[in-house]
Amino acid sequence: AGGADMVLIPEEPFNLNAVCESIKVRHQRGKTFSIVVVAEGATTPEEGLILQSKEKDAFGHVRLGGIGPVLGDEIERRTGFETRVTVLGHIQRGGSPTAFDRVLGTRFGIAAIDLVGQDEFGKMVALRGTDIVAVDLRDAVSKLRTVDMDLYEIAKVFFG
Repeated sequence: AGGADMVLIPEEPFNLNAVCESIKVRHQRGKTFSIVVVAEGATTPEEGLILQSKEKDAFGHVRLGGIGPVLGDEIERRTGFETRVTVLGHIQRGGSPTAFDRVLGTRFGIAAIDLVGQDEFGKMVALRGTDIVAVDLRDAVSKLRTVDMDLYEIAKVFFG
């Protein structure tokens, strides 16, 4: 997350008091703003999932959403600093496509059309190394993929 001072993810419950304290310390050091990126599904040990509503999806799962405004209000209440919540849309999350992105999209499209032409349904295309491969959809969705915590710990060095 470009320029983030803190990143809160579902894989590591966060302490809201520590987040607020970090923001206060940054402010005392002359940093008059802090960027906190929070993933839907992020939790606190005290409250668990922070949800705007208890609405469920078609499969009966809690519909994630709304942590930004809830967290923003709570940070403002605890720190006294104005917060501005921005919920990123799909376009904003991706930024402008690079030449690599454009070529990769084309390669994915060609591979997907090839699968259809070969009557290979129930598959998706994926990038493995530099190769475009077909992956059975059951394999693609059979397990929950999470953030590599070793990489997250390394990245945390750069937060704040």
